[in-house]
Amino acid sequence: MQLKIDKLIRSKRRTIAIIIERDSALTVRAPMRISQAQINSFVQEKSDWITRTRERLKPIPQNPARQYKDGETYLFLGFSFDLKLVRPQRPSLQFDNGFTLSHTAQKRGASTFTRWYKERAYEIISERVEKYAKQYNFTLRQVKITSARTRWGSCSPNGTLNFAWRLVMAPLDVIDYVVAHELAHLRVKDHSIKFWKSVEAIYPDYKKQRNWLRENGEKLNL
Repeated sequence: MQLKIDKLIRSKRRTIAIIIERDSALTVRAPMRISQAQINSFVQEKSDWITRTRERLKPIPQNPARQYKDGETYLFLGFSFDLKLVRPQRPSLQFDNGFTLSHTAQKRGASTFTRWYKERAYEIISERVEKYAKQYNFTLRQVKITSARTRWGSCSPNGTLNFAWRLVMAPLDVIDYVVAHELAHLRVKDHSIKFWKSVEAIYPDYKKQRNWLRENGEKLNL
């Protein structure tokens, strides 16, 4: 079935561009002299990408509100661990094959867990970046942990690699894929075939991990 083009904009540009708007509408920018049949053919060729992009734009279901109480489970490196409230302890949140939280910190559970995840994310992701950067001769400026909600990682023009703290909830293989993705951007800025070959050279199993993140990314949250 031919995909519907919601808006067609013709201009003096030389190539066809496809844009998926925030409301999932399909906008196509095309050269003045190209035929409608050519445009339709191009859109059809990109149908899989259009479908995936629209899926990512769907509202993310909200997790039930956390109460930071006994029995709740929290993800870390791809595994679920139970939380248990305990007597006052320092630090107030600790991990040993499960989480223990001082009952005096229950009301500030969100900030306490977020801080813990950010610290672990920096430790683990920095180590993975260093491993692959050394192995494949990449030079970067620094690693930063962010609170980004719409992207797992990014590469700044100055060579800084940024990663969302929520990524540390994912399996280590998935973390490695995102690390490889951002390292590859140090050399190839776009998402061309050359870029994906660079990612594959660093992490050959990247497609499996990319798919896992697409299917489970919404679960990586407090």
